Amino acid sequence: MESLQVSNCAYIDLGRIKDGVDGVLSVAECGRQIPFDVKRVYYIYGLSAPQAIRGRHAHKHNRQVLFCINGSFNLLLDDGTHRQEVTLDRPDLGVYMDVMLWHEMSAFSPNCILLVLASDHYDEADYIRDYEAFIDCVKRNK
Repeated sequence: MESLQVSNCAYIDLGRIKDGVDGVLSVAECGRQIPFDVKRVYYIYGLSAPQAIRGRHAHKHNRQVLFCINGSFNLLLDDGTHRQEVTLDRPDLGVYMDVMLWHEMSAFSPNCILLVLASDHYDEADYIRDYEAFIDCVKRNK
């Protein structure tokens, strides 16, 4: 696992509890592994088009943790200064994304299931969907 060079994000390693032939357990608890109270959970699956790209936005207030609970995908992270792409392919390893972090998900495996834990309820006004507007906002807040 390569270290993250982009600000406003971090890996979250849930660890694995192996129970012999009864499988593996990974646990995520708010206030422990998850650095916020979760108000929304959603998952993305059935991405049959190899060219599918999700995300392409940043949030003003909402924070998220992304997990790939099955398969794999690439996550592009951009803080307005640095860009980095990482591959998520373990159900026990996620990426915490703080506010003002542009992100895009791509290269989904056919069996990919992407799980997102969010700090806020859906609010369209929280989204920055234009990359140039995101860069302008980052520059204003420096």
